[in-house]
Amino acid sequence: MSKKEVVETPLMKQYHSIKAKYPGALLLFRVGDFYETFGEDAIKASKVLDIVLTKRSNGAASEVELAGFPHHSLDVYLPKLVRAGHRVAICDQLEDPKTAKGIVKRGVTELVTPGVSYNDHVLQNKSNNYLASIHFAKENIGIAFLDISTGEFTTTQGNASYIDQLIQKFNPSELLLAKQQKNKSTSLIDEKYNTYLLEDWIYQYDYAFEKLTQHFKTNQLKGFGIETILEGIIAAGSILHYLSETEHHELQHISSISRIEEENYVWLDRFTLRNLEIIYPQHEEGTSLLEVLDYTLTPMGARLLKKWMLLPLKEKKLIEERLSIVQFLKEEKNSYQFIQEQLKKIGDLERLISKVAAKRINPREMQQLKKALKSTLPIKNQIENTTLAPLKKIGDQLIPCDFLIEKLENTLLENPPLGINQGGLINNGVHPELDELRKIANSGKEYLLEIQQREIERTGISSLKISYNKVFGYYLEVTHSHQHKVPKEWIRKQTLTNAERYITEELKKYEETILHAEDKIISIEQHLFQELITDVVSYIAPIQQNARLLAELDCLCSFTEVASKNNYVLPKLNEGMSLTIKAGRHPVIEKQLKPGDSYIPNDIYLDDEQQQIIIITGPNMAGKSAVLRQTALIVLMAQMGCFVPAESAEIGLVDKIFTRVGASDNVSKGESTFMVEMMETASILNNLSEHSLLLMDEIGRGTSTYDGISIAWSIVEYLHNHPKYKPKTLFATHYHELHQLAEELPRVKNFNVSVKEVNQKIIFLRKLQEGGSEHSFGIHVAQLAGVPHSIITRANEILQHLEHDHLNEKNTKSLEPISKKYQLTLFEAENAALEKIKKIIEAIDINILSPVEALLKLQELKNTINNK
Repeated sequence: MSKKEVVETPLMKQYHSIKAKYPGALLLFRVGDFYETFGEDAIKASKVLDIVLTKRSNGAASEVELAGFPHHSLDVYLPKLVRAGHRVAICDQLEDPKTAKGIVKRGVTELVTPGVSYNDHVLQNKSNNYLASIHFAKENIGIAFLDISTGEFTTTQGNASYIDQLIQKFNPSELLLAKQQKNKSTSLIDEKYNTYLLEDWIYQYDYAFEKLTQHFKTNQLKGFGIETILEGIIAAGSILHYLSETEHHELQHISSISRIEEENYVWLDRFTLRNLEIIYPQHEEGTSLLEVLDYTLTPMGARLLKKWMLLPLKEKKLIEERLSIVQFLKEEKNSYQFIQEQLKKIGDLERLISKVAAKRINPREMQQLKKALKSTLPIKNQIENTTLAPLKKIGDQLIPCDFLIEKLENTLLENPPLGINQGGLINNGVHPELDELRKIANSGKEYLLEIQQREIERTGISSLKISYNKVFGYYLEVTHSHQHKVPKEWIRKQTLTNAERYITEELKKYEETILHAEDKIISIEQHLFQELITDVVSYIAPIQQNARLLAELDCLCSFTEVASKNNYVLPKLNEGMSLTIKAGRHPVIEKQLKPGDSYIPNDIYLDDEQQQIIIITGPNMAGKSAVLRQTALIVLMAQMGCFVPAESAEIGLVDKIFTRVGASDNVSKGESTFMVEMMETASILNNLSEHSLLLMDEIGRGTSTYDGISIAWSIVEYLHNHPKYKPKTLFATHYHELHQLAEELPRVKNFNVSVKEVNQKIIFLRKLQEGGSEHSFGIHVAQLAGVPHSIITRANEILQHLEHDHLNEKNTKSLEPISKKYQLTLFEAENAALEKIKKIIEAIDINILSPVEALLKLQELKNTINNK
């Protein structure tokens, strides 16, 4: 046995034995009223939490780093550790230190990781907290997502592009991988994701299949529709293994697993998600589409809305069901307002029932669960009697849970405490012994008051009072001025500056009776509350169904609210190839306009026969990109079941939306703007379909002019002449040469965003009109931006010379540098002062000019300039 082991304290021995079971996790070790960290954990914790790092003696052998915080501050510090990417093992005292023999028994009660937590302070109300697992095979990649806080469990498999989309959309807080597959993941997984490596043997089909069938208590997985996706099964099984490894064993709320079916949703790659700013703005001061559309009233509704936006539908019937409900609610304002009032009372029913399953729900949350169930009934009654079938279907599927509501109503006090060890949880009449003990406790306290009054009268000590502390229990306190009146049978216990404290046999007797009753009360109440949790567990499935339906209704109410507030219209959907938008507006830009300003709407028409590709020209800042983006956003909003910002919209269902909008360098990976642009363009061209919508903005601007024109030209030709598909395309460019394509390709049409030139200044009309633009007005834009006047003047002169050459040069020849070919003289500018200077210089006879006269003439010239 080593010297270190001999001298190590029992506490540190216990710490190291527990720490060894959770390698890689930061261990919060409960010692009395504090959570302590030691060694490397303490160094990490002190930095993340900004708490003091100290040292303590580890027996006689060494000192060890120490950092800790009060146990009641766990909800403050735990989220900081988890958000910093740490896995945190919470080690609690498993027995009362007062009754423990030797060192207190301790054990890890929960391992919180970035992707596995029920803690409200770690989770975000309006966002899911997904744990993902990825499995790489030869042909496909399997992926599974679990939000343990809601019970949502999904899986699928596909190629790298599809898996990349899902990672971007679900944005998991933590990713699991097999150790041997780490190298394969580098091209797919950004460094921003918290990853954790599992042993390779976990990622085996037989093991995963067994984990899933054991959990769901089935013999096979056909009932979940995932039996054919082998890689998806492996990924899902590894998640269940990880939950067991992280001490999460109460998982009744994970009652199903579903397949994410690619064919059901619109394809939105990572570039489109970023460029259209659907969920997150590209800049801190920006606004996303989500912020404009989110009027949800429940956290679960907010989470579902985000999912609807990331996974727009392709099935016309399902989309029209959503739209019909929004239309109905928009017209039936009384019903709509009534539903909203009830939704406000629901809270996060989805996460509350998950806490029940995990046996982590507190009394106040149980009371909120009851309120949510009670508020569900009026919603059910309101909508199941409507004439609209899709809304009636939601009402019919809501489950009343009458017996459970009655049980909760009868059992729980109306305003229970947060903890189950504080008393005051359970109603009277639930448990006869509990009622008797309460009478004893309450009457005992009253009897103490009687003792106090009786002793005051007997002794004449008017200031006598009875109090309680943990050291002496109940005691009598007498000020020094009345000390001579104290009876002999009173037993002195403590002397204070101004008073003496005494106990009596009678007081001790009643103290024991009261304390015993209070301890017994807490014990019975804890038992009854655990029984109540068990009763609610049997309702997990129906309550989860209610939560899903209420979230859906909340999203539809949100769409109704945004349609009413922003004057959106009902889009018409068909399965054809055309897209017609009348007076379309950008939903985000419109909301950011100053009061009094109105958004300039635009029409768009695209089809596969006459107008497949629109080439849009116009100056920067004129609104080309806005037209592109608003077209895509209107289509997306329609296919998620939302009204749209337009006068009217007829939309042939789209299955993929691609955008190549704006430059985005990835310098950290050594990729230039142009390389990123070409990678995004390649992704688009390699994934086209007949029903795709393409938005391409300034393709080729990241390279030289002639290269850029050549690439843009060839891309338009490719899209027009594709042998299989005729994708609808909006192509914004500053290359006016592309106008010629409309003459050669019948389905290409030229449009421009109009501007008006007044007194050599431009006014952006932001209106799309037929025909190409011959000017880019770049110099005017530079002038608006505040570029110095001399540069603007010089640029105009150079532009005139270049345009003149472009019109008159017939033969190709080498070009001289502009600075030599078009050297401007001092007197070409139209300026009165310079004309005067010219006349003065021309009148000078240099041959007879003396040095003094030359200086005087120079002064005259200077004065002329200063007085111009």
